[in-house]
Amino acid sequence: METKKVIEKRRSIRSFKDEDVSNEVIEDIINCGRLAPSAKNRQNWYFIVLRNTIKDKVADLMLECANNNDEAEERKKLKTPSSVKPTANVIKQAPILVLIFREKDDNWIVGDNLSIGACVENMCLRATDLEIGSLWIRDIVYVAEDVAKLVGHENMELNCAVSFGIANQNPKQRPRKELKDIVEWYK
Repeated sequence: METKKVIEKRRSIRSFKDEDVSNEVIEDIINCGRLAPSAKNRQNWYFIVLRNTIKDKVADLMLECANNNDEAEERKKLKTPSSVKPTANVIKQAPILVLIFREKDDNWIVGDNLSIGACVENMCLRATDLEIGSLWIRDIVYVAEDVAKLVGHENMELNCAVSFGIANQNPKQRPRKELKDIVEWYK
């Protein structure tokens, strides 16, 4: 598929069919993420692919966080948004959840976050090209430490996650600002 067409076709998918996605397809998608540019070529990403019970445990941590938001003082500070529960349900429905970690290094927060953003976009575009649905998940940050502990990577920081599966929806593109409203030219 032509690059521009893939970009135009990419959507955030929140409903998946009850069908698996092969390891080979997921490796292909992650490999495209690996090829993204990164600040100072740090390639600061680390991927953990989850399926089945362990994937559902991550979603359960998110649901517990959302349900207990008023009780835990630490969670109160985070002000867990109402999107956490629906996102957890998407994770349960999708066959694949890819966690994306980075090394803990305060000197590289901005550069690493930008790099991981490029990586995730490459992954989402490749998934679209392969007719695989994807959802870039930010809400996982509310349980990042718990998830890192669950998968044995407490020494790393969970940056985000992406769900993958066969789309069970074909949403229209959400409204976008006009180019003239967001670009300024100086001569």
